[in-house]
Amino acid sequence: MPVTELGASRHRQTRLLWGGYALALMLAPLLWDSSLGQSLLSQIGIAIIVCLSYNLLLGQGGLVSFGHAVYSGMGAYLAMHTLNRVSGGWPLPVSLIPLAGGLGSVLLALLLGWVSTRRAGTAFAMITFGVGELIWASALVLPGFFGGEGGLSGNRVVGGAPLELTFGPQIQLYYLIAAYTLVCTALMYALTQTPLGRLLNAVRDNPERVAFIGYNPQWVRYLVFVMSAFFAGIAGGLSALHYEMVSADVLSAHRSGLLLLFTFVGGSTLFVGPILGAVLMVLALGVLPGLTPAWLLYLGVLFVVVVMLAPGGLAALVLRAWQSAGQGGWRVLWPWRLALFVSFLIAITPVLAGVEMLYRLQQVDMLGPHLLFLGLPLDVLSPLSWLAAAAVGSLGGGLCWLSNTVLAHKGVS
Repeated sequence: MPVTELGASRHRQTRLLWGGYALALMLAPLLWDSSLGQSLLSQIGIAIIVCLSYNLLLGQGGLVSFGHAVYSGMGAYLAMHTLNRVSGGWPLPVSLIPLAGGLGSVLLALLLGWVSTRRAGTAFAMITFGVGELIWASALVLPGFFGGEGGLSGNRVVGGAPLELTFGPQIQLYYLIAAYTLVCTALMYALTQTPLGRLLNAVRDNPERVAFIGYNPQWVRYLVFVMSAFFAGIAGGLSALHYEMVSADVLSAHRSGLLLLFTFVGGSTLFVGPILGAVLMVLALGVLPGLTPAWLLYLGVLFVVVVMLAPGGLAALVLRAWQSAGQGGWRVLWPWRLALFVSFLIAITPVLAGVEMLYRLQQVDMLGPHLLFLGLPLDVLSPLSWLAAAAVGSLGGGLCWLSNTVLAHKGVS
């Protein structure tokens, strides 16, 4: 294919992807029109912005930060203070309050980023962790600004209502969040395509060569660090509008760890990876705890499995499968791949049932021995339930081994 045609094809694919992304943001609340669904969609939009901002450091710059929640959290606090000032008479539209959070986080990053970006690697990670703990501790000892243990609260239905938009109904707030999500995603993608973004990749891969050609690696890291804080602050401001309250938990190392975990699981090597990770994060934290008491165990296992089997993240795994399908390999091997997938489901289901039974066994005095797993009644005190799970797991494991052996043989031949 000629170079011009190849470029035009890529341009069409890019426009199609961005059009599909905007269309998905527009139509999502029409498909999930319940209050819970729209709330989860709003949280997903916020999470997409903050995970993409974190990936400017992790994926683009190779900087592992344990304190990124400081900038999204401070954005939330500053947005809440601004919201309360608007309630007192400030002539600022509620729709612009997230920008106040972003600008406030920029000011903090200008101060703390110069110290944090003086080193990369482990030193950067430890500095950001120390700074994060310092800010989190300050939230408890400076109640005048942070509100103490109770935090701050506000009312987003204040000021004027241009176009009759009060942002009180969840659907109105969602579309505000969706607009910010689309614009911030586009700006961060554009940043990765600029000379500064390419220079950041070079600093990640070989800072000595970057310094040799006349650029200061620290300045590159510092500029992107500040930009990342700006987008994180916008996400924090949107979060303040969504929840109408802010507490010290938004600054915690636990929150920063979640950003690291799900950005990596989604795939830090691809731009779309953090978007996938953000969706998983909201669903895991918002839905999974209501389904099983072992949700933290499942998250830990997912992280370990991704690190061991798919270091590029789930997005890279999907991309590799898509490329393999485009090369025609799936048309020949799809029956055996399907058999492997079904065998895996048969093998993993009894393992999950065993985990659920173990958790129920620990609380059998309070909850009783009976539970439903995928609609099937189980009795944790009955040996039959355990033997049945072991038998089905062994059958699934054998089928997995057989399918994988045949698939490897046909793939080689």
